[in-house]
Amino acid sequence: MIVVVMGVSGCGKTTVSALLAATLGWRYREGDDLHPPANVEKMRGGTPLTDADRLPWLRKIAAEIADWLARGESGVLTCSALKRSYRDIIIGDRPDVALVYLRGSHDLIARRMAARHEHFMPTALLASQFATLQEPTPDERPIVIDVDGPPGDIADRIARELQFRSCDGDTASRLRHRPEIP
Repeated sequence: MIVVVMGVSGCGKTTVSALLAATLGWRYREGDDLHPPANVEKMRGGTPLTDADRLPWLRKIAAEIADWLARGESGVLTCSALKRSYRDIIIGDRPDVALVYLRGSHDLIARRMAARHEHFMPTALLASQFATLQEPTPDERPIVIDVDGPPGDIADRIARELQFRSCDGDTASRLRHRPEIP
């Protein structure tokens, strides 16, 4: 199983995903690391990316997921995946890829972004992130988690939700037998 954790910049994708991957003993990949350098510089300069800018990045993410699945590996990968069309590229119709949407208010996310340092995404681009965001629809079978709690609690909530998903017996067994999940 692959878990794609999505949401606007500053929602906690990196922190929550790293905790989730560590808890489950799965691979972890920060999707932002797959951005071409030109994309990073554009965002750092305060310019929102276009769909054309994002396409090579989304294809790299889709390829990473395909590689993990081909090797039979489970993993957690972050990607803002703000539009349905982006999610269609990276997830498509693969039933072994679960989508987790970290949802938060503009005010909460803005406060978090203002408090972090050394990230290429400036707070000034948050409005464009929310303007672009198309929240997942029920047919995408998303796990929707509000991000108003501590990252460890959020990761545990995601792990509990994954218990109820169609996954292989080994994964289901590991999730069911985690003592820290009530």
